[in-house]
Amino acid sequence: MDNPLISLTKDDGLAIIRLNRPETRNALSDMMVKEFGAALRTCESQQIRAVYITGAGSAFCSGADVKSFAEHLEQGGPEGIAAHIQSLATQLHQEVILQIRSLGKPVIAAVNGVAAGAGFSLALACDLRLASNNARFLMAYANIGATADGGSSYLLPRLIGIGKAMELYTASQPVGAQYAKELGLVEQVIPSENFERHSLEIATRIAKGPTLAYAKVKQLFNNSWNNDLESQLNEETVAMTEITASRDFQEGVKAFTQKRIPWFEGL
Repeated sequence: MDNPLISLTKDDGLAIIRLNRPETRNALSDMMVKEFGAALRTCESQQIRAVYITGAGSAFCSGADVKSFAEHLEQGGPEGIAAHIQSLATQLHQEVILQIRSLGKPVIAAVNGVAAGAGFSLALACDLRLASNNARFLMAYANIGATADGGSSYLLPRLIGIGKAMELYTASQPVGAQYAKELGLVEQVIPSENFERHSLEIATRIAKGPTLAYAKVKQLFNNSWNNDLESQLNEETVAMTEITASRDFQEGVKAFTQKRIPWFEGL
């Protein structure tokens, strides 16, 4: 396809998904969300060991395409815009947010610019967030009188607490990368001049790690939000027992005893 809305490339076990609508600061359209979902399904392949998501141009993702909201409101009135938003939100939740959370490998958000609205939610859904020092995070929903979506009402309070989450929603003002790091929204802030190179190096290093163990720990972390301690301890025991059958675990133990760097294969 010429000029796909979502670009997918693969390099050394790393899938690179690039939102490719820079003229709108990568605002999410219906077709873009469909292509995004298809790209994530491709990443289920065993050959893909980590996923790196970023935006083309100067933005990560500016959220849903609000201009299309205005068009649907004008053409179909309140019922028309309600139907459009319900369809888009359902598609985004099923095709993108839930797929990222259930994907059995690390997903890294490389936030190269503004992450607003649904773009903010997209970054939250990823396992790790690396931010350029000129990145900006903005819930944005209150600016158009909308409620939070894209999983942000679930994920954000768990990352930074309910009070700070409400503050970001009600203020509806951009948060800089460094403050986002202080809040716990991002793990690393990287200078913009070498952001893509350095963030890709981090993602590639993760892709060369024990990806089966990463997948199990991701599942453990997901389940921990709803488990009591005893249930979580039981799940940890099951996961640890299962991982011992992997070649990576056996290689890791051998490498440790032989005082060398392990060579993980994701098997």
